Parts: sequence; C-alpha cells; structure tokens
Amino acid sequence: MIERTMSPVASADVDLASPDDLALADRMKNGRQAIVNELKKVIIGQDEVIGQVLMTLFVGGNSLIVGAPGLAKTLLIHTMARVLDLKFSRIQFTPDLMPSDITGTDLVQEDAHTGRRQMVFAPGPIFANILLADEINRTPPKTQSALLEAMQEHRVTVQGKTYQLHEPFFVFATQNPIELEGTYPLPEAQLDRFMFHIVIDHPPYDEELEVTRTTTAIQNPQLERPVSGDDLIAFHRLVRKVPVSEPVMRHALDIVRASRPKDPNAKDFITKWVAFGASVRAAQYLILGAKARALTSGRYHVSFEDIRSLAHPVLRHRIITNFHAQSEGVNTDQIVDRLLDVVPLPRSGM
Repeated sequence: MIERTMSPVASADVDLASPDDLALADRMKNGRQAIVNELKKVIIGQDEVIGQVLMTLFVGGNSLIVGAPGLAKTLLIHTMARVLDLKFSRIQFTPDLMPSDITGTDLVQEDAHTGRRQMVFAPGPIFANILLADEINRTPPKTQSALLEAMQEHRVTVQGKTYQLHEPFFVFATQNPIELEGTYPLPEAQLDRFMFHIVIDHPPYDEELEVTRTTTAIQNPQLERPVSGDDLIAFHRLVRKVPVSEPVMRHALDIVRASRPKDPNAKDFITKWVAFGASVRAAQYLILGAKARALTSGRYHVSFEDIRSLAHPVLRHRIITNFHAQSEGVNTDQIVDRLLDVVPLPRSGM
C-alpha cells in the first residue's frame, strides 16, 4: 500500500485521501512494477533507463533517448507499447523525409457513387499512441518541426485544418551520438519540449553476456498487459495532485536558476562554461517527474532526493555549453554535478 504520511508543510488544499485516489495510487505503484516485470522478459538490465521511460509515460511527457547503435532503444519502446497495448508507430528520419510523411496529407479521391473528386485527409504515422522518431537528427529542421505542435498540443495542422491526436500520446526520439556527419542538431526550442534526455550506455559484462545468450536463441515471450492507456491518462491527473512542500519547490527552482549565466548569483563555473541555462520547463519537469517518482516509490509527498535524482535527465539537454567548456572537454553532466554540489539543501523542510 501507499504510504499516507504527508509532508508537514504540504499543500493543504490538495486531498489525496479519497478512496478513488488511494486505489489509483496503488494501481500506479503496482502497475509500474508489473510493467517492469514484463519488460524484463525482453530487455536485459537498463533499469535506470526503464525507470525514466516509465516516468515519462506516467507524467504524459516526451523523451529523447541517446545511445550508440544496438543498445535496444527501438526494442525498449516497441516492447513498452506492446505491454501497454498501445498503438505504436516508428518513423525512420532521413534527409529526404518531408513533414507530410509524418503528419499526413490531403489526397484527391473520387467518390465511387457520384464520381466527384474531393480532398480526403490521409493520416500519417504520427496518429498513434507511442511514436518513435528514430534518429530524429538525420532530417532537416523543417521536418523536425513537424513534431513541435504534436508534442506540445497533441494535435497537427495540415492545410489549415487541425486534427486531434489519439490519447494518450507520447513521442520518444532517438539519436546516435557517434555519427555526426549528415545530421542536423535539434533546435533548442524542440529540445526543451523533451521532458528527459535519457542516456543509454553499454551494459556491464554480465548483462551483455546475458543479452548475447538470449538474443541468439529462440525467443517467444508472452507479454501480459497490466496497465492500459486509460490508466495512463488517469495517472497523469493523479500525479498533478501530489503535494510539494515550499522548501522542495524552491530547491528545484534554485537548481534551475543556478544554471543560468545571466543570473545575478551565477557561480564562476556557470559564467565560464554555459552559454544558456535551463528554461522554466526544466523546473516544471523536475517537479512533475519527482511527483511520479514519489508515487511509484510509495509516497504521497515529494522529497529533496526526488528532485536531485532527476536533475541530470532534465537538465543535460537544456544547458547549452560555450566554446570554453567544449575546448576543456566539459560536458553538461559534469556541470549538473557541480550544480548539485553548490546548491544547498534548505535547512528547514523535509
């Protein structure tokens, strides 16, 4: 069961003690573990990556997954869609991909009865529940931008007409960090719309051995479906009800503001290495992700640890380094490490 202990400074106007909320919270916690159990029938290891993908789903966000080829990025998202029984669509982004290849387009069709020709909308692959944008940085910005409205508003506009996407709707995009030739870096405005920048790395020796063993044998896993799309939509609402104490809220904001070189209190390493700091969305996703983490951990309140544990995936794609950082080999993960060191925990609070 969920712990019903509340923070002593939690928001008094939020009530999570109703029987329906209690039942839904238990379903979310137990559903998370059930989903993980099903994924483990196919995916070996990658616990942290799976956890961040699940938080994306429970919050209702989108995430960018970066890793070398062969690390099961596509397999993970496809398997997730199967476990949740959601419509899955994969788009292989290439230099010649057009926006209409994603959103769909109007086609001229002849009515069989009247013989008249009329424009009929043919939906593109974006009309799914889980969209995998594979190697998103291989297509030009004009095509990349076709996802912006969908990611933010869950709709697309074609020829001046707006079409609502199916709910729930999530975008998971992948990038290959090795091959840079022939790629188009994502604009900062689009990067900012991804809740997490998830890094997937090569597994430890024992896990890689198990991957090699299982993938070279006959596989036919039978996957159960413990959570539905309707459950996810209900989880999105529940997550937003989780109270956050004032000190925890301020701590999340302090971390985000400390990443900005133009902030009056910016540290020397920020002004030296950072061109642009994190946006307001960073604080929003820190809080939302922390709320989901708290619920799936069996708590009804957000802790400082919930915030700090998500700082890297939330901030690493929102902090833009400058020439000095690049010349010294300093990456955004190292900058986030420094931020967590210099932003103190409030003395009062949880």
